[in-house]
Amino acid sequence: MAARWDDARDVGPRGARMSTDSSRDVRPTWVAATIVLIVAVLGHVVIVGDDARWLAALGRIIVRDHAVPTGVPFAAASTAHWPNALVLAELIFYALEWAMGDQGLLVAQTVAAAMALALLAWGARAAGAGTPGTCRTLLLVVIGAFTSFAVARVQMFSLVLFPLLLLLLRADQREPSRRIWLVLGLLALWANLHGTALAGLAMLYLYLSFSLARKKPVRAGLVALTSLVAMCVTPAGAHTVAYYYGLTTNLAAQRGVGLWAPLGTGAPDVILVVAAVWMALAAWRAARPPLWELVAVLLLAVLTVKAARNGVWLLFLLAAPAARASRGGRRGWRGLIPVAAAAAVALLVADVIGWAGRDGSTPPAIARAVGIAHGATILADSQPAEQIALAGGRIWAGNPIDAFSKTVQGTYLDFIAGAAGGRAALELAQVKVVVVSLGTGAERLVSSDRAFRRAEVIGNTAIYVRQS
Repeated sequence: MAARWDDARDVGPRGARMSTDSSRDVRPTWVAATIVLIVAVLGHVVIVGDDARWLAALGRIIVRDHAVPTGVPFAAASTAHWPNALVLAELIFYALEWAMGDQGLLVAQTVAAAMALALLAWGARAAGAGTPGTCRTLLLVVIGAFTSFAVARVQMFSLVLFPLLLLLLRADQREPSRRIWLVLGLLALWANLHGTALAGLAMLYLYLSFSLARKKPVRAGLVALTSLVAMCVTPAGAHTVAYYYGLTTNLAAQRGVGLWAPLGTGAPDVILVVAAVWMALAAWRAARPPLWELVAVLLLAVLTVKAARNGVWLLFLLAAPAARASRGGRRGWRGLIPVAAAAAVALLVADVIGWAGRDGSTPPAIARAVGIAHGATILADSQPAEQIALAGGRIWAGNPIDAFSKTVQGTYLDFIAGAAGGRAALELAQVKVVVVSLGTGAERLVSSDRAFRRAEVIGNTAIYVRQS
């Protein structure tokens, strides 16, 4: 059985041995042109989403105080128990905001997308994929996980590190060596940047359990133990374990709301499912994957059903074997390269002009709300709350949601949803100003509360003030 799985990478769809030397099939120029064109399009549509600006706000405090603060200083609700493991990400996000404003996050997201696609293409070539299969698979990955590529948030770090981990594990699968120890440094870096490091650890453990343990049991055991230590090489130290526990058990995850929303029937989720199923069938047709990858696919499929945003990692895992399914194809589309290159250059120029033309200052509604509050606590729904924190204002609660007690999390999530439980936040005497987006549940909730009056509407944002 071991030989059957270990040799699967060299077996074609009908059992025929497939050559791993695909250099004559791969045209780097074609692949590069595809990546550049995809990135140019992404750069034209990328936006800053939730789970981004709060890191810059914390990074600003760290730089100002030359120390990692206790909890979340810009929040009024208690967060003293929260272990801050992502200090490196916070400093990077603050540096990007300080240097370029939100444009810095847009540029960083675009660069991360380019690096992710390059690593996926590298992995496809190492698996023996040809140019047509590689290009089509890259397009399918981006289409299937479009929001992960087009929305700038802290997940950008994992867009690079997840495929890098897969490259390392698959290289060790082909020829076990001491390179596997490199995973320790990768996990240590990852743990300082994004919580998806936990998924990376899971991928490592599946590889160690179902592959390396049968060949090098001692090495597999040592790597498994030391990888846990590597995950805790953060400013939170051993409390990093508590950080991940809070991250995975927060009420947003339990309720399946916001970034934790489960797989649904909307267009993006349907496209994700179609892409994943097509790639899974293609991967199976090309060559039966190693056992650890099969188990990993099942695990990530379950996690994707639970939270749709995990679908990007499933597509990343399927990319290399799916690309291998199509090794040949016409070569007459070589003439499309100049067209694609010209389109990419035009779009990149438009991207640069667009980024340069954006106002990097604090949005007027946010600046006005902070001015009205004059240091008092502001209650705001998710994205305005992050903008207020970055502008130096004081919010009651917001991201990171897992930093707060379950009671505060529940009340805040009810407020965002416009549920009756959210009135408890409006009843807090310390809340003097409420900032909400028009037409949201939160806006309907505060507009029905006689303790608040609408002071101003700026753009799509309404500012409510507590009446004396």
